[in-house]
Amino acid sequence: MGNPWRGEVSIVIDGERYEARLTLGALAELEAAMEADSLLALVERFEGNRFSSRDVVALLAAGLRGGGSKIDAAKIEHAQIEGGPMAAARAAAELLARAFTVQA
Repeated sequence: MGNPWRGEVSIVIDGERYEARLTLGALAELEAAMEADSLLALVERFEGNRFSSRDVVALLAAGLRGGGSKIDAAKIEHAQIEGGPMAAARAAAELLARAFTVQA
């Protein structure tokens, strides 16, 4: 299970568990991939339920790389994600939420 204190989210892809997290580099990559003007625009897109499946794939790919995995967007597009598309979207939204949560 991912460590929420580190901003990690667990996701099972093709039967293998991975820990994803959004590092600063992953967030910069994500801004470019999602053509967002700012980090706030990324968060607002998810909070407002205005995200696409491409956004989910980009977010998961960036988070997986931030967590140390070599998985890229092309593999995610064709992978079996445990829980299906809704679980993938939840994991992507959770990654964003954990990246911006201040732990007391």
